[in-house]
Amino acid sequence: METPDLTDLPINHNPPSVMHVDLNSCFATVEQQANKHLRGKPVLIAAYNSPRGCVVAPSIEAKKYGVKTGNRVVEARLLAPNAIIRTPDTALIRDVHVKFNAICKDYSPNVFPKSIDEVVIDFAGMDHFLKDKSLTDIAREIKGRLKTEIGSHLSCSIGISTNRFLAKVGASYQKPDGLVVIDHTNLMKIYDTLTLIDLPYIKLRNQARLKQVGIFTIRDFLHASLDTLKKEAFESINGYYWYKQLRGWEVDAIEFERKSYGQDYSLRQSTDDPKELSKLLMKLCEKMGRRLRRHNQVAYGLHISCIYTDRTWWHVGKKFHTSQYATLELFRKAQYLLDLQPTKKQVAKLSVSCYDLADSKHAQMDLFESVDNKMRKISDAMDVINDKYGEFVITPALMMGMKDTIVDRIAFGGVKEIQDLYA
Repeated sequence: METPDLTDLPINHNPPSVMHVDLNSCFATVEQQANKHLRGKPVLIAAYNSPRGCVVAPSIEAKKYGVKTGNRVVEARLLAPNAIIRTPDTALIRDVHVKFNAICKDYSPNVFPKSIDEVVIDFAGMDHFLKDKSLTDIAREIKGRLKTEIGSHLSCSIGISTNRFLAKVGASYQKPDGLVVIDHTNLMKIYDTLTLIDLPYIKLRNQARLKQVGIFTIRDFLHASLDTLKKEAFESINGYYWYKQLRGWEVDAIEFERKSYGQDYSLRQSTDDPKELSKLLMKLCEKMGRRLRRHNQVAYGLHISCIYTDRTWWHVGKKFHTSQYATLELFRKAQYLLDLQPTKKQVAKLSVSCYDLADSKHAQMDLFESVDNKMRKISDAMDVINDKYGEFVITPALMMGMKDTIVDRIAFGGVKEIQDLYA
């Protein structure tokens, strides 16, 4: 398909309809919210509380010392000697994420979590709702509800514009606790205060490539021809996307159909013990199965992968003739695949995913339907109890005693599991 001729594409003059909400220093401020004695102090949330541990979130106070995400703890301490080190409190962060999403959904049905601390709210077609409130009124209301309903120490920065890209630019423009509207009236003024690498998704490597074709400022970027961006700067369709989004036109509003569900865990202590790996695999299958069942789907394919302590990797996938729905069904097939490992090595990380999805109402049952049907009803009943009283209140016996086996992590972009299980 040919790209339409957009040589003279104007800046979008439509009213802003997209809001990007970014929780400020999420991991760190959630920790400070829960522990008052940490407020006003430089706090570093690190993957590990050790000199080589990676800082995943410095607090607002720590950022003033120059500490950045990605610094090692030993480097951060040189900048902020009095910094307090904490590891992520995953339960608190999930709780804040779910509650914050719930607040946003009170204003639009079109809420799209982009990461653990960012959501996009689309108000397109909601003129009837916006008759009495402007988007800035809603933004201020969200900010207020964040503090009163979740935590007084929490804050967020909000950007409002005509597309997701510029809304994200706005959310980053006046951190922390900013509120910026970008439209055709102030777009160039905003652009003239930023550098290329201030734009989302533009890193040093991208900046160098743009400079090679004579693009040194965002104004240069905006005025570059479509051919220059497509054929020289990016050498791909990405040039077309940049040409549009810099002018405020939407290119990101695509929500892809779910193709799979996956879980992975890092072991606190690596092992090649088949019994320990089976316990871990059962827990992975239980979490994955709950997500699968919550969406009323079954899976015909399973995939297993292992990362070993010697930094090698092994994986295998297989499609089956019968569908998998209950945790035990998933586990049996996953265990079969895990047993195909060519050599036994110390496993540092184990992953399982299911794919080739179908609606559970139309799925093909196994030959022994009555047995499988009972198993599926048991899984459904366990899901109801765990949803009400907390995850893993009821578990398969194989999972007992696993509290210290697994390192619970939350990736910044890893929100699918949280949305599937808790939203």
